[in-house]
Amino acid sequence: MRFRKKQRMVLVLVALLLLGGASALILTAFSDNITFFVSPTRLQAMEVDENQRLRIGGLVVDGSVKQQPDGSVLFDVTDVNHAVTIRFAGVLPDLFREGQGIIAQGYLGGDGVFIADEVLAKHDENYMPKELADELKAQGYWKHNEDGETAQ
Repeated sequence: MRFRKKQRMVLVLVALLLLGGASALILTAFSDNITFFVSPTRLQAMEVDENQRLRIGGLVVDGSVKQQPDGSVLFDVTDVNHAVTIRFAGVLPDLFREGQGIIAQGYLGGDGVFIADEVLAKHDENYMPKELADELKAQGYWKHNEDGETAQ
């Protein structure tokens, strides 16, 4: 009887170790693929590793879109409090405009310019990415309410 209890205890411990190891492997694999959303204000406040992938969202600042000689585009994105300059080399979405909400995915360069490899723009006039809408609401700035009317 006593031997069986020890056997069960060893079996439970081995099972817990295997489960813990499998969980650690899964979390490690996800950490390479997880991309966190940050606003320009949060990005200013946090420390970011150079190669850490992020999603940044905000409104494209009017008059900030500039075509560069190398074919890339520089533009600023703001959450009303802070602005971040984004460099994107590629074809911008058709719906990309100044004053509109966008989300860019990439990483922060050493010079403070966000290097985007993907830019997402809204697909209709009432749509705004949920993360961006939540961030703008949290900061007291919200352009459209639930009915699509201008609230503030």
